[in-house]
Amino acid sequence: MARPAGLGRGLAALLPDERPVGLQELPIESIEANPHQPRKQFEGLDELATSIREHGILQPLLVSALADVGGRPRYRLIAGERRLQAATLAGLYRVPAVVKEASDQQLVELALIENIQREDLNVLEEASAYQHLISEFGLTQEDVAGRVGKARVSVANALRLLRAAPAVREALRRDDISEGHARAILGAGDVHNQERLLEHVLAAGCSVRQTEELARRYASQALALLPAPAPVPERDPDMLRVEHLFRQALGTRVKLDRSRRGGRLTIFFSSDEELDTLYRRLGGA
Repeated sequence: MARPAGLGRGLAALLPDERPVGLQELPIESIEANPHQPRKQFEGLDELATSIREHGILQPLLVSALADVGGRPRYRLIAGERRLQAATLAGLYRVPAVVKEASDQQLVELALIENIQREDLNVLEEASAYQHLISEFGLTQEDVAGRVGKARVSVANALRLLRAAPAVREALRRDDISEGHARAILGAGDVHNQERLLEHVLAAGCSVRQTEELARRYASQALALLPAPAPVPERDPDMLRVEHLFRQALGTRVKLDRSRRGGRLTIFFSSDEELDTLYRRLGGA
């Protein structure tokens, strides 16, 4: 499934003709992580490490030069942290990299753009990176949208999710609810109403449209119209651990349900590419 266009500027456009040093082979130990990396979790590192052992790194890292330490050059990663981590796992000592100059603001922008282009960020990581650009460098939502190739309304909608109650953000991070559900729950008002509505949505399996209607009723304090939410049963810690292992192994959202007669394992995917990857990981040709 093709990725919609919209990030035409790409990484190169943010670093136009800034005295590139060019492609080099750099010691891994000389490269520091990008402190502004918005992505917090990296999936499929073992698989990528295997590929790197067999074929090498096909796309060079992008780094900026730092001041030398003890006469040894040092670099800061701009883009390619997943490749760097996988190369370390693969036992490489040196990696191909393009050295360019970059400001702190460009470090944030480039790391964000690379992850968006690869669809590697969840919406909360993306929103946090947008907020960092706004608060740290004084950019407007319009500025951020222009730099990452997104519509301003998309940036605004992502930023709104940072105002959701902590329980709502955690449910979204775990994929228990969708981004649409989270935005709808925001309409319920304060943290207390959001948390009560979240319980109801999880227990009843509400659609986004149903959640929006319930949020309006919560916001208008028409709580008497709503049935009391069924209590959400505590999940077996062992099942949660197994579910987490499945998520790590498959690199996608997984739901494990047990019953007296057995159970059900539900595997979610969001694109043809994810489905193809799952097929190969599960033993397909």
